[in-house]
Amino acid sequence: MPSSAGRWGQLKWLWLSALVLVLDLVTKAWVSDSFRYAEIYTVLPVFDLTLLHNTGAAFSFLSSQSGWQRWFFAIIAIVVSAVLLVWLKRLKPSETWLAIALALVLGGALGNLHDRVLLGYVVDFLLFHWEDNYFPAFNLADCGISVGAGMMIIDMIRNPDGKKDQTPDNNET
Repeated sequence: MPSSAGRWGQLKWLWLSALVLVLDLVTKAWVSDSFRYAEIYTVLPVFDLTLLHNTGAAFSFLSSQSGWQRWFFAIIAIVVSAVLLVWLKRLKPSETWLAIALALVLGGALGNLHDRVLLGYVVDFLLFHWEDNYFPAFNLADCGISVGAGMMIIDMIRNPDGKKDQTPDNNET
């Protein structure tokens, strides 16, 4: 009989998804309640806080469209989230790095999905710049997605053939 770790894969990392989601929603609520739209609050010479509404995707991609992109990106987020859950469940106990990466991406996807469905836009508030060159504003959900995606790339580089290790799992007897 497979162990519970084998049956549930790496779903134990869903706590990390929940943490990213909660931190994202709490910070967005705080910014939305505390800041006026588009007003900049300087924290450091290269970092500001602001309140922006992004109706598009990353870096405001498709934000100037007529509104169809809201549901388009929501459907993509739902499908990606379902795929990530199945992927997490199928991971071996030895695939911890990848599990953490997937959990971070999932938490971020759910945070932005929440905004997109309930508000019609995603709340962005972290703004980095150098002099007059600004990086597009983003939020903690975007951080989870970016860090998780980076970890996935590192995993692919470290394991180009998809081989995690050569030792069999305990539940494969």
